[in-house]
This record gives sequence, structure tokens and C-alpha cells, in this order.
Amino acid sequence: MITSELYNIYKDTVAPQLKAKRGYKNPMEVPKLVKIVLSTGVKSDADKEVMTAAVDTLSAITGQKAVIAKSRKNISNFKLRKGMAVGAHVTLRREMMYNFLYRLINIVLPRVRDFRGVSSTSFDGVGNYNFGLSEQSVFTEIDLDKVKHNIGMNICIVTTARTDDEARDLLAMLGMPFADQKGN
Repeated sequence: MITSELYNIYKDTVAPQLKAKRGYKNPMEVPKLVKIVLSTGVKSDADKEVMTAAVDTLSAITGQKAVIAKSRKNISNFKLRKGMAVGAHVTLRREMMYNFLYRLINIVLPRVRDFRGVSSTSFDGVGNYNFGLSEQSVFTEIDLDKVKHNIGMNICIVTTARTDDEARDLLAMLGMPFADQKGN
């Protein structure tokens, strides 16, 4: 049972509004969130301290242990060997996903310097939304006195929507501040 405030908003207001707006016959057709993936890349020749800082940062932000991503093959032009650590990622589902999205929309994004909204064109064609943050200092979970390395991250929001318009409507109704929204 999910007890997140954002999930309750989705269940009580967003899903019925989407069903009425889009004319869905079956409640299972209404788009919903599947998962949120946070990922960051680290130079392959970086020292171990940078990699542990990336893992610790993602773990602190999400409340879930980050996994180190390793290269799958050798790429000589990048001096990359199979099995070298190249980044870290966290996959959030269910209650942790809704809690993270609520904090992202209401606390983190308003703290971004000169923030005018996120791009509404960053959809991938099948209803998933991707955007990046250039540094981790906008998250309240990070102690700025302990930060030695700035770590940017990519955030991917995966939905069951079949089109970008359906996903845009879902995220906008959940409160995602798109830059080109009129009146919101």
C-alpha cells in the first residue's frame, strides 16, 4: 500500500481528470508512473574518491543505495576497459518514487538558480521524460560543507503513457513545472 501524498493526489484527482480528458474507457488505460531512474557518469580515470562521492550523493538524495555502473566492453579511444566503473545509478519504484518526485517538484526544482521551468520537449517519443541537473547542491539532503566534487545527474521518469502528450498531461497534472505552460 502506497501512502505517499503525491500518490493520493494521482489516485484521487489526476487519474479521473485524465480519464475524462482523454476519454479512456478502461481505468487501466490511464497513464501512471512506473519508475524514476537517477544516473550519473564519472570519468573512467577518476580516482576512487569521486566514485564513492557519486554513490554517496545519489544514496543520500534518494534514500536508497546507489549501484556502481561498470563498462560492458573495451573502448580504446576512451582508454576504457571492460569492468571499469563509469558511473552510478538508482532506480526508484512505488512509494519511494512518489516521495522523490514530490520533493523534486516542490522543493528541489524551485531551488535551481534562474529556474523558469523544465523543458516540455524532453520526451523520448513513447512517454518517458528525461532531464538533467548540473549539480547536487539543490537537494536539501546534501551537506554543502562536505561536498568536494560537483556531480551532475540525469533523471528519467518512466510512465505507461503511449505518447508524449499523454505523459506531458500526466506530469503537468502532478505538478511538474514545464517552461511553456500557460496559466499554471
